[in-house]
Amino acid sequence: MTGELGPNLDTVLGKAVAILRSFTPEDQVLPLAELVRRTGLPKASAHRVAADLVGHQLLDKVPGGYRLSGGMFELGMRASAERTLLELAMPFLQDLYERTHETVHLGVTDGHAVVYVAKIGGHRQAPAPSRVGGRMPLHCTAIGKVLLAHAGPEVRKSVLTGPLERRTPHTIVAPGLLRRQLDAVLETGIAFEREESTPGLLCVAAPVLDFDGHTALAGISVTGPVGRYRPESHATAVRAAAQALGSVVSRGRSGRPGRSG
Repeated sequence: MTGELGPNLDTVLGKAVAILRSFTPEDQVLPLAELVRRTGLPKASAHRVAADLVGHQLLDKVPGGYRLSGGMFELGMRASAERTLLELAMPFLQDLYERTHETVHLGVTDGHAVVYVAKIGGHRQAPAPSRVGGRMPLHCTAIGKVLLAHAGPEVRKSVLTGPLERRTPHTIVAPGLLRRQLDAVLETGIAFEREESTPGLLCVAAPVLDFDGHTALAGISVTGPVGRYRPESHATAVRAAAQALGSVVSRGRSGRPGRSG
């Protein structure tokens, strides 16, 4: 990190860039000691700069160290000249909407929340609090559950041992019950929400997995209202869309050639 092409560690910006570039695609959480080792920065400097990056929402402070924040994803979405996750996802989201004619979401993890990066709905769209750029707790949304099920053990433990906000009378606030649901997600590849974030809404979601088959890059969901919407009937379509998107994204991330689109 200190070579000719690396960041200048004599400047604050250079130190910040060195810390951000320390993360590889395989890293979820890096302890401070590992950031120090990878950057060559003094421990006090690394700690101070990392704290500043947390304050600017470019890093998250989590149990065990630091992880890249949703703020990094937002900047990448604005700056990338290549196809982004959203651009890759849109054909699959649009196809899913045409199949279901219900509200379709794409979301990513940011700390203990899901951040919605896309939302497609039509005239039959159920009233929902979700919005592009909006956040909801992981534990009470279908997308949040698939992301949490595939999160690192430290994130999962942090959510399960922390306070679980009760947003509706149906919100799951018992850690044991939530843990069993997350285990079921790993077995079935889908998660359900039944009026847990918003009264009157049902949802089914599936994870968009990286090429390792374990890391969730995002989640896709279909939401509809109680009464006419049966989330189970759309589970296969949601799972198929998420798997197809994961395959396309993984080919790009692993450097293997793939079809365009």
